[in-house]
Amino acid sequence: MLLKGEELNQHVIRFRRDLHAHPELSGQEARTSRKVQEELERLQIPYETGFAGYGILGVIEGAEPGPTVALRADMDALPIKENTDLPFRSQNEGVMHACGHDAHTAMLIGAAHCLKAEAPRMKGKVLLIFQPAEEASPVGGAEPMMRDGLFARHQPDLLLAQHVWPKLPVGTFGIRPGYMMGASDRFELVLRGKGGHGSMPHDGVDVIVAAGQIISAVQSIISRNINPLEEAVLTIGTIQAGYRYNVIADEAHLTGTIRTFRPQVRKRVEERFRTLIAGISEAMGVTAELTLYHGYPSTCNDREAAGFVRDALVEMYGDQSCPEVEPSLASEDFSRFLEKYRGVYYWLGVGGDHGDYPALHDSRFILDERALRIGYETMSRLTLAYMQRCQSQK
Repeated sequence: MLLKGEELNQHVIRFRRDLHAHPELSGQEARTSRKVQEELERLQIPYETGFAGYGILGVIEGAEPGPTVALRADMDALPIKENTDLPFRSQNEGVMHACGHDAHTAMLIGAAHCLKAEAPRMKGKVLLIFQPAEEASPVGGAEPMMRDGLFARHQPDLLLAQHVWPKLPVGTFGIRPGYMMGASDRFELVLRGKGGHGSMPHDGVDVIVAAGQIISAVQSIISRNINPLEEAVLTIGTIQAGYRYNVIADEAHLTGTIRTFRPQVRKRVEERFRTLIAGISEAMGVTAELTLYHGYPSTCNDREAAGFVRDALVEMYGDQSCPEVEPSLASEDFSRFLEKYRGVYYWLGVGGDHGDYPALHDSRFILDERALRIGYETMSRLTLAYMQRCQSQK
């Protein structure tokens, strides 16, 4: 049964709270997928399942032909122990919707209600994409969904995705042409030397000393090998080495991440990273085993489409609704869709009235639920506005 107005708003809130209480990790979204399918069946929206495991594609056909607009929501949660006092906090110990994917899924359900109601007057087609495994970099869920035939029968003219953003107040959006989110690469480095007694370092090969040299040296890649006007980050996240205070460590394990926007910067950082590790390892007498995982590419909005979305948002909510925002070096699997199809990724303010809520991936993450209605109504209105724009350009 189609819902509208405050009845729909309350339904979306309840749906989101239910998902929040029952979060599922990447590749395990069985219950979430089932809940979405039940909702699509009630709305009599035809759908297909099995994309990348638990992914779903719903299709709303308009009364007349027109452009195809795809709306995407991710469904998976994170391996984080929730630290909130919400009455609907996670019931799955050690798993939490700390990135708002529960809200994304619920808002796409809200948009499905709105757009299904518009179908008799709609000139075009809507694809509802419920994506699993967004958090599972470097593989993710977008590329596997496409390999499984997500767009085999329906080719999108425009792809849209919104992500909750606690740094922005409710009622505002983050939208920009070009780069919106960064490329994310991950590395594992194993250094091997020769152990020994801490009082006789000359008889061993100390990997901790070598690791210290590497940690310091690789930061020069950002400060001395990359144009200061370009953006790049190299972070060593963990280091594990040693057995005891008086023992020379013979093995060290380091992990970290590299974040960039432009492909040429990504390539340059990797080249210098490999060169420095090889050189320092040789000089220090240790062996180095580096494994680098190429994760999601940067999320780059189509410039003309981003301009359309921003203009539409300003028309809907006023000039103050779209403050100037800087791109983020956090990463997003939606980038894989944007490599092949024209689209826009934008942020939805959920940070209360001041944009000061806990950050994404924080165990204390919460969102202002007033944003949910804004979110699903915005997706619906952008979809219809794009269809109308295409009709007017004929």
